[in-house]
Amino acid sequence: MLTMVIATLRQKLFELFRADRAPAGYRPGITLAHVRRNLGAANADLERLAVEVIERTESQLLMHLVMTEFVLRVPAATGGTASFEVHHGGAIRRNGIRVRRRSGNQALGRELQARLLADSALFQALMPLDFKRLRIELHNQQWCVRLEHMGGSEVVNRMPAFRRYIALSPVQRDHLLASLMGLQRLLSTL
Repeated sequence: MLTMVIATLRQKLFELFRADRAPAGYRPGITLAHVRRNLGAANADLERLAVEVIERTESQLLMHLVMTEFVLRVPAATGGTASFEVHHGGAIRRNGIRVRRRSGNQALGRELQARLLADSALFQALMPLDFKRLRIELHNQQWCVRLEHMGGSEVVNRMPAFRRYIALSPVQRDHLLASLMGLQRLLSTL
């Protein structure tokens, strides 16, 4: 009897904390609708670049976040597999762009870093861009850029109950579009 109670309790706990379960109060597509409204005319430019805009949720104790990821795929001139994270340098003030190799060819990471710094238009777009994550991956002769902006996200709290959308400002929208176009240009030759 005790074994059955423990097994049932364990199953209930597993179902409660399952990672693939949508958080309570999550409204699929609502954040994307806000982002598309913020993008305005830039939606056409993103479609021309073949950028996919997706929602991603992150659950926390009594709240969840809905983040927006901009996914760009570019045919690669090189083969292999690699993964890189791009972030701003500097602890308090941004003083550059850094590329951190997660896996793959270290020389390719150095080449990516050098080209990011050499492309002044891309560098000027990335420096003021408020991104949370920027991952660049190479797989099956294709680059995949995943850029998660700090704007275009929603915070949903259960206790106290509130929901807040963090808008993507027009200035950030312009930097985002310039960054994605610059990354497409840079990666198509790498």
